[in-house]
Amino acid sequence: MENHRINWKMRFKMSINKHLPIITLNVNGMNGLIKGHRVADWTKKQRHTICCLQDNHLRTKDTYILKVRGWEKIFHANGQDKKAGVATLISDKIDFKTKDIKKDKEGHYLMIKGSSQGEDVTIANIYAPNIGAPRYIQQILTDIKGEIYGNIIIVGDFNTPLTSMDRSSRQKTNKATEILKETIENLDIIDIFRTLHPKKSRKHILLKCT
Repeated sequence: MENHRINWKMRFKMSINKHLPIITLNVNGMNGLIKGHRVADWTKKQRHTICCLQDNHLRTKDTYILKVRGWEKIFHANGQDKKAGVATLISDKIDFKTKDIKKDKEGHYLMIKGSSQGEDVTIANIYAPNIGAPRYIQQILTDIKGEIYGNIIIVGDFNTPLTSMDRSSRQKTNKATEILKETIENLDIIDIFRTLHPKKSRKHILLKCT
């Protein structure tokens, strides 16, 4: 299964974006301390202030592995089994005040509402299940629509190719994917990568809601 990375921003006041550089990564499991340390070292070397991880395979009791010096604000959604799992780390370099957190029990979805530099911001981190991903994402986006206030940034791994250039020769577009694309269009979401590179193929998707 090819991963399809998403980075979306909704069409709202966007001045906050220059203050919140974000990076997103599917880590494909972090059960071992060695890999946990590697991810921590990688995170510390980034110039970004928000780091969103998907597919960390951590159980709730194992999320101490996510601790990174200089990144005290750590939010996670994990189940009891070693599968799925999403986490959002926020650097101490920014003054982020948390207001609300919503997440699921399986480790596929994490939404953080807060503020930075006097502006409201919502960060949604999503890891779609391999089976039924388009329907899952479509439902999440529909639900998020009612939760939006201020700026919203949506990142994650959707496990869903949205254009012919993103699909492998074995993958076909189904009805669920077409419905998802309609939902994305209705929410005014723009594919950042496709906007900047209209003819370039890629495995991952980088999107923006403007």
